[in-house]
Amino acid sequence: MSDDSLDLIPAPRRQTRDGDGTYVFDSGTDIAAGEGTEDTARWLRATLGAVTGLALPPADEGGAIRLSVDPTLEAESYRLRVTDTGVGIEGGAPAGVFWGAQTLRQLLGPDAFRRAPIARDRQWTVPHVTVEDSPRFAWRGNMLDVARHFMPKDGVLRHLDLLAAHKLNVFHFHLTDDQGWRVEIKRYPKLTEAGSWRTRTKYGHRASELWEDKPHGGFYTQDDIREIVAYADARHIAVVPEIDLPGHSQAAIHAYPELGNSDVVDTSSLPVWDTWGVNPNVLAPTDTTVRFFEGVFEELLDLFPSTFIHVGGDECPKDQWRQSATAQARIKELGLEDEDELQSWFIRHFDTWLSERGRRLIGWDEILEGGLAPGAAVSSWRGYRGGITAAKAGHDVVMCPEQQVYLDHRQAPGEDEPVPIGFVRTLEDVYRFEPVPAQLTEDEARHVLGTQANLWTEVMENQQRVDYQAFPRLSAFSEVAWSELPEPADRDYAGFERRMTAHYRRLDALGVDYRRPGGPLPWQRRPGVLGRPIEGAPPNV
Repeated sequence: MSDDSLDLIPAPRRQTRDGDGTYVFDSGTDIAAGEGTEDTARWLRATLGAVTGLALPPADEGGAIRLSVDPTLEAESYRLRVTDTGVGIEGGAPAGVFWGAQTLRQLLGPDAFRRAPIARDRQWTVPHVTVEDSPRFAWRGNMLDVARHFMPKDGVLRHLDLLAAHKLNVFHFHLTDDQGWRVEIKRYPKLTEAGSWRTRTKYGHRASELWEDKPHGGFYTQDDIREIVAYADARHIAVVPEIDLPGHSQAAIHAYPELGNSDVVDTSSLPVWDTWGVNPNVLAPTDTTVRFFEGVFEELLDLFPSTFIHVGGDECPKDQWRQSATAQARIKELGLEDEDELQSWFIRHFDTWLSERGRRLIGWDEILEGGLAPGAAVSSWRGYRGGITAAKAGHDVVMCPEQQVYLDHRQAPGEDEPVPIGFVRTLEDVYRFEPVPAQLTEDEARHVLGTQANLWTEVMENQQRVDYQAFPRLSAFSEVAWSELPEPADRDYAGFERRMTAHYRRLDALGVDYRRPGGPLPWQRRPGVLGRPIEGAPPNV
């Protein structure tokens, strides 16, 4: 019989209860890991072993928990079956086996998400069940901005665990911006010595009169990055780094003033920016700048094996280029029509440079302006329009429209919401988000690699605030990205809410400071801190 009472999130394609029996975990429960599934076996032993108190030793063959790769399945697909003799998990590739293991953890109950046993005599059981599952999209992403507010390494590792628990497989790591440079580049040490911290921080929206008058900063050493990437890789999550250019670059210009338009402004006097918004200080279109960032990317490619490298490309005001004799001479030298084409030249250069090294450039949808580099992919953030344009032109797209899946936007109307930004995007709104625009033909829609929810941290000063803005909406988003759902209006939101009742207990066990269905708890509010709420329904553009 089919049974949705297993309360799995994201919802699998098929799940069947095979009678009323259960498999009982005990001291004889061991793990037989087939070739390619060793990481999943280690993960199971570490997570379930810690909470159950069981050793879960390796088994040469047989085994109560049997992990194997079945190449007849699609790579991220899995088949999980629980019987009297144990648990079998088959995946089309090691990633599929890992997603099946995540489902097994959910089947064990919310307490399986704790780090140690809460009762010595607890009996751990899993119902007899068959789950057959595979994801809708190959790119199921979450972007975390650590430039506006730095998240220490341990918080990043914890965030990766939360993504893995929701079968999200891309971590877009926003590492640089006007407000801070967060990754060590050995040949340019001042990027972190000077560019990784600011003297103070605007508290609330940029129009707020409140300041946090203390230094803020931090960065990841190259070994920290290697650890983060390895940790993500063991959880089958690709880490896509972002180095923002040619805009959002004041922290880099502070560290190395020659990178800015010094014939227009005194770049040596520019600090690491302490407020929010679109910054007029952008990179100079010079050979010096290009060679500098080639050096940055050379070290970056050694740290991040991801096929995709994100170069930002958004919100680059052209005013300084219009005033700069150097920039105008460059436009004339290159035979370009205007400043938009000058930005396109920047992006095209790095698209070619990355392609020659076996990587792919991806950028925000402003990289369409002035002509898109041939191999580039687009993160469509200003709405659907950029993604539609790119897909119709044959470019790959990740859909992340700000009106729908920017999780820094407020979750409800009312004065209790902390630092209210943007449109109201409720849990139900996110659940009814559809990543593939109806305007695309079937062939064009194949260019939609997937979807991504973004966490910009201007008003998220710590891990608890990130938790609050991300969850539970990221749980709803994970189902949109993974599951085959009906059209938005036909989705069973009431059923999702019922399954969330169990999922809230999982988030509680994980220590996630999520927004409760009844509203923020007292310590989650930020009374008197100015936000920027936008009234009405967001435009579907």
